[in-house]
Amino acid sequence: MSECLRDHPDLAGWCHSNHAAPAFTDAEVIPIGLRQRDLGVDTLKQTYGILAANFREWFPRLRRYPQWLARLHALSEGIGRLVWASAQLTGHELRVYVFDSKAIQVCQPIRQERVRSLREEGAYGGMTHAGCFFGFKLHMLSHINGVILEAMLTPGHVAERAVALWLSEAIEGDIGLGDTSYGGPSVRSALAEEADLGVVTPGTAGKGRKRRISQVRERIETVLSQLWCAFVDRVFFRSWAGLWNTIQQKLLAYNLCQQGIVSH
Repeated sequence: MSECLRDHPDLAGWCHSNHAAPAFTDAEVIPIGLRQRDLGVDTLKQTYGILAANFREWFPRLRRYPQWLARLHALSEGIGRLVWASAQLTGHELRVYVFDSKAIQVCQPIRQERVRSLREEGAYGGMTHAGCFFGFKLHMLSHINGVILEAMLTPGHVAERAVALWLSEAIEGDIGLGDTSYGGPSVRSALAEEADLGVVTPGTAGKGRKRRISQVRERIETVLSQLWCAFVDRVFFRSWAGLWNTIQQKLLAYNLCQQGIVSH
């Protein structure tokens, strides 16, 4: 991350610390949050506690937890840019992409009439292939090699086809693979005309290609599920901003694994 900032000085505006050159740098703040995936704990507070207690020599200028968390959330824009930068480390000569979405539950559906957490921030009831949920929906566009190129967090009732065109702005067209949610004539027509993207779903593919498409999607979805299994069913945030920033850290950690920069 520090190398990325060094190589792209025009992006120095990412830093939102109170001082121009803080002793505890942004390049130290972000890696602590990324370790949540490796440690397999539910919250950032647990992540911070483990590192502070056992690996203090890695962060000799470490600040108290509230200060670190405030700095981390202030770097949300920078983390988003790092997600984008991590996706550009390898070429995407084969322009085949995968649309996908994942439910982010705030609570169990039986409690959705009583829950207040994040309701004013946009949490809403939605449907997936697995059933009903209450919370948000994470929409993603990834390359066929597994690297995530773009993502968007919406209320739970927003359909995949409603954000497909926005996601496609990150690519240069060609072929997009999706499930039946992207198979409607209107969304396929819009993506073809405005994004030069031909969408293929199991329902629109021929018999010979249907199995191959399903295999490609299953491989990518399996990797995503493995990396996020400690997160997607546990939401401990009081704001949309905190939730989104933590999701971006998951996306960054995932891309770094896919690019071979860190181990799985």
